[in-house]
Amino acid sequence: MIDNHIAALLAYAGRLDSRVRRTLADPQQSARTIADWTAALADVPATLSDTGWDASQAVRRYYEQRGADRSAQYRPVEPHDVLAAWAPHRAELMNRHTDPVPSADPDDPAAWREELLGTRAAVATGHTPPAQYRAEINPAGQKRLAALVAGVGTGPRRYMPEHVARELAPFRPAQTQREALVAEGLPDPLGAKCPHCRAEIGKRCRSGYRRHREISGVHPSRIEAVVAQLGTQDERDEAEQVRLARLMCQPPAPRESRARHTTGGQHR
Repeated sequence: MIDNHIAALLAYAGRLDSRVRRTLADPQQSARTIADWTAALADVPATLSDTGWDASQAVRRYYEQRGADRSAQYRPVEPHDVLAAWAPHRAELMNRHTDPVPSADPDDPAAWREELLGTRAAVATGHTPPAQYRAEINPAGQKRLAALVAGVGTGPRRYMPEHVARELAPFRPAQTQREALVAEGLPDPLGAKCPHCRAEIGKRCRSGYRRHREISGVHPSRIEAVVAQLGTQDERDEAEQVRLARLMCQPPAPRESRARHTTGGQHR
């Protein structure tokens, strides 16, 4: 806020509080008060029509004495009361803000960071409304985006373009095999909780001390749990279940043999 905003704000407070009105009656005291308030509230906007912020309403709420607060009985409104009202509103603005992609060259980290922080500072001081990508998408685009996001990270076939999946196949053999089995109509090997290592549905089996190391295969007990979920309605015989188990069970990759380092002299 600038001097004119502060003068109008104090004039409004004077209508609510005679103590402020008496302070403004003296020209010298009034000038000092306006200068002090301007320095303290320089980063606080007077009004923000898009977000519903109004500094005069913050002054009014102070004199409403909400709850057990009776501060207005003992002292007039001060700049820190306006700051206390602006802080949660500013936090709400920042929570709604989505950083736009800076126009600076990505190869220039200093310029990129300066523009990014400048945009955030403009939102925090009320000079720029928060950028909300969701609000800029039309209703049809929101429905399509919601449908795509709904499949991300869940289910046996996470959303991914087919050409990207083909390019990544050599680097993710276990996931590729899992997706191939599901595409053939077979059950998902990770579609049940592992009774052995307690891995959740969709998570790879683990082994080692405290189950920290993921394995490329699936524990046999988990395969049995997946086959058991098929039930008797499919009328699969024992040979069919064995075939499914062999298809879904990928043996763990062999551990790499590490050379042992020895110290001291040579052994004879």
